Amino acid sequence: YVWMRTPRGLGSWEFFDRVRDDANVGGTPGAGFGPAGEGYLRLSAFTSRENVTEALERISRAFAS
Repeated sequence: YVWMRTPRGLGSWEFFDRVRDDANVGGTPGAGFGPAGEGYLRLSAFTSRENVTEALERISRAFAS
């Protein structure tokens, strides 16, 4: 798994919604894993390295503005 810290003080559910809507990337809000997961988004690494890299690039572009 790849755990990403949410940017700009976004909660994990808010970040999840924006990543899904703006970058077309699926993940799991960290809050679903308990209080220590809040502030993170979990991406699955059970895919090719290229797919993970593409997902991270999409997220980066979506939050660049």
